[in-house]
Order: sequence, then C-alpha cells, then structure tokens
Amino acid sequence: MILRRIGVLSMAKIWGAMYCALGLIFGAIIAIFAVMGSTFAQQAASGSTPKFVTALFGVGAVVFVPLLYGFFGFLMGLVGAAIYNGLAALIGGIELDLR
Repeated sequence: MILRRIGVLSMAKIWGAMYCALGLIFGAIIAIFAVMGSTFAQQAASGSTPKFVTALFGVGAVVFVPLLYGFFGFLMGLVGAAIYNGLAALIGGIELDLR
C-alpha cells in the first residue's frame, strides 16, 4: 500500500490539536516559572510588583501559549501536507505495510 495523498485540512486539524496540547503543557510550565520568579522578585524588591501581574502572567501563559502553538501547528500541518502531496505526485508516496 502506498500513501499517495494526505488530506490537507485533515492533517492541519490533527497538527493543530497536537500542538495545542503541547502548548498547554509548555504553558503550564511557563506559568509555574513565572509565578515562582515573580514571587522571588517580590521578596527581593519588597513587593513593588502588584500581585495581579503575577496572576496575569500565569493565566496568560496557560491561555495564550496553547492558542499560539495550536495556530502555528495548524499552519505547519497545512503547509506540510501540501508539500507532501506535491512531492508524492513527483516521486511517489510513502510505502506502507499494514498487516
């Protein structure tokens, strides 16, 4: 069996979802470090930064990083599938052995 064509939009949706999930993981890690860093900075500067700024960075990382990763993952899946389809038409597809 030879894979000759990939559904471009189908691939883009899968990549977008995968990268969104990765973005959620990375966003959570960024949020943890942002909260830890701002806590240490507040202790060092004796509370010159308002506490809502700390929360804003933490929530922002958990919300915006997955959205950005998902968006760029969707674009890369779209472009990658289109490039694959073009090359598969010229060279041939990927040979699959499904048993």
